[in-house]
Amino acid sequence: MSDGAAGVLVIDKPGGWTSHDVVARTRGLTRIRQIGHAGTLDPMATGVLVLCIGKATRLLEYLTGQPKSYRAAITLGISTDTYDAEGTVTETRPAPALGWNDLEQALAPFRGGIMQVPPAYSAIKRDGVASYKRARRGEAVQLAPRPVTIYAIDLLSFDGVTVQVDVTCSAGTYVRSLAHDLGQALGCGAHLSGLRRTAVAGFTLTQATTLEALAAAGDQWTQFLLPPDSAVAHLPAVVLEPDAVGQLLHGQSIPAQSTAVEGPVRAYDSAGRLLAIVSYLPDRQAWKPLKVLSSPHH
Repeated sequence: MSDGAAGVLVIDKPGGWTSHDVVARTRGLTRIRQIGHAGTLDPMATGVLVLCIGKATRLLEYLTGQPKSYRAAITLGISTDTYDAEGTVTETRPAPALGWNDLEQALAPFRGGIMQVPPAYSAIKRDGVASYKRARRGEAVQLAPRPVTIYAIDLLSFDGVTVQVDVTCSAGTYVRSLAHDLGQALGCGAHLSGLRRTAVAGFTLTQATTLEALAAAGDQWTQFLLPPDSAVAHLPAVVLEPDAVGQLLHGQSIPAQSTAVEGPVRAYDSAGRLLAIVSYLPDRQAWKPLKVLSSPHH
């Protein structure tokens, strides 16, 4: 029954697992090979890992660039080479006596569009080699700063040593770098001591299931599957005229009955079936298929 299953599975990733481990385990439980994930989580981190199953994997590219939200614990006074709790301690300093306002002031410059230097221990490749491999070999790794956007940082608690924050940021943001940079700004060093991803592209922990629940469900695992178009729910949508559906499904552009829309758009038939991802061509006032997702004979 699971051969034709397609959709989105939101997993609450356990700590200590790589994102690849979760995909491999899910393949075993569902007996489906075609599974991909949207946005890697470090092994230490827990929380929302979005998996696309079956034909829905064709929609992964529209998920990977979406904003993400995290709950992070940042421990002051201890720096590590990886910027998180899994690394080797490189420096220890006493955490300064800080009040709530001091922390708010220190966090303020990180909000909005910033230039961020990724950690040396990251998967970013230079000359085809991941920087964490260079760092493990003892090479000095200096990555170039990259533009990222931190939409919100909300200070939740502070016990004198560990800061708890909620962060919503653009894809490509390293919360480990944020922790490290905050420590530098405060003059005491810091590392990321806990990380839980709470949302990706509108998917939240409330929709997430655990690998244990997935295993316990056996052949009924599809109860946790969200429809394929939930992967692109953040895109605008258009409903096509019946006579245009066949043309689109054969890969042809069709006249557009609407005003210009930037970027990819979901195209449905009148029955609510997701047909394709399309793009608006203003010079021709037409919808051009970017990705046809349904067969003409369905």
